[in-house]
Amino acid sequence: MLMHQGLGLETFNDLPRRKAVHALYECCCSVTWASRVADRRSFRSRAELFSAADAELTELSDGDVDTLAAALPQPSKVCAAMDSDTRGALETAARAYQRRFGYLYVSGRMFEPEGFEPREILVDLGHRLDNHDQTERKVMRNELAKINNIRLDRLLGPEGGWPQY
Repeated sequence: MLMHQGLGLETFNDLPRRKAVHALYECCCSVTWASRVADRRSFRSRAELFSAADAELTELSDGDVDTLAAALPQPSKVCAAMDSDTRGALETAARAYQRRFGYLYVSGRMFEPEGFEPREILVDLGHRLDNHDQTERKVMRNELAKINNIRLDRLLGPEGGWPQY
């Protein structure tokens, strides 16, 4: 759950740097990323903010990205309504993924507002286990970017943000 939600782009741009970094940290759990994105303000559009966020994510080291992945919930822990067989299959597949690549599985699907279908995650995990290391590293970074964008969208809220109370 984000503490900063529905700020609107104008309010976000006007935040003091320290508060902007804090709001951005909630989206990505990286002080480096949050600081760099905050320092690129003022953004003229949401698309410009999302583009800057993606660009700064590509600049993070693999170690920093692995730390981000470790901060995210694993698929078997996200959906309480999941049956035990599906939960067990997800745990097994996620462990196999971590053994194969050395970092945790990341999927933007798990953070979409409408939720996710656990079996889709299982299929995705299976396909991604077949990737070459470099290919999977790129896929994983793209999935982190999707998660950041979902969270940035929530941070900004509707066009203009929510009214201040």
